[in-house]
Amino acid sequence: MKLANPLYYPLSVLIGSIVLFVGVRLVQLPNKIIVPLAIGISLFFANFFQYREPKYFELDNPELEQEITAVQIAALTLANRANELRLAAKDLLTLAEHERLLAVIERSCDRAIELPGKIRTIVWYLYGSNSLVSVGSLQRQLTEIQQKMRLNSGYLVQPYLNQLAENIKRNIKLAKKGEDTRLSRIITISHLIEDYTVILERYDNKLCDSNLRNIEEIQELQLLGDELNSLEEIIDLLVRK
Repeated sequence: MKLANPLYYPLSVLIGSIVLFVGVRLVQLPNKIIVPLAIGISLFFANFFQYREPKYFELDNPELEQEITAVQIAALTLANRANELRLAAKDLLTLAEHERLLAVIERSCDRAIELPGKIRTIVWYLYGSNSLVSVGSLQRQLTEIQQKMRLNSGYLVQPYLNQLAENIKRNIKLAKKGEDTRLSRIITISHLIEDYTVILERYDNKLCDSNLRNIEEIQELQLLGDELNSLEEIIDLLVRK
């Protein structure tokens, strides 16, 4: 029997997300325990719902199904890392001069924690009968990316903007020919989330290793935090319908 994809059953993903939240925020279990547990519980309930209910749709594209599962797992992993960073920041940033830095980190963590829900929304859209991305939608994405390229000079974000602009240009050409760009879109989102998770881990380590009574180091952390938020804005752009 083929295992059910939790993305077909939002309630199963919600249950897994609740387990992840409780495990990280309340019980404070390590990643290697809580992430597989949350994923396993989502799979269990997805299969239970599949047994109880008929399938509403099925995607005849195994590669896209595989990438969708990968991006969902990546988003849950990122949300878990963001929760850990939030907890660490609250413990470390207790002085008045830390207020702005803490706000920057919390804003970044909030966006990362919201990402699994946004991924669920875009996945349902991609599975829909009208799921092929229009040329107009891609053109709007390209325009926003180009605007960000002009306004943002950060060393962390700029390479991603350049790469995304080229990817979107290629997808526009494919869409004009009537070809499916969903796989390319999901792979791009997945890679961005995975890269962002690595960067977030490095930021967490830098936060722990910095002298938080040194104004220059605090300011450097604030600038890096602003760039993290800019990178999240790029991910948000790509997960819109």
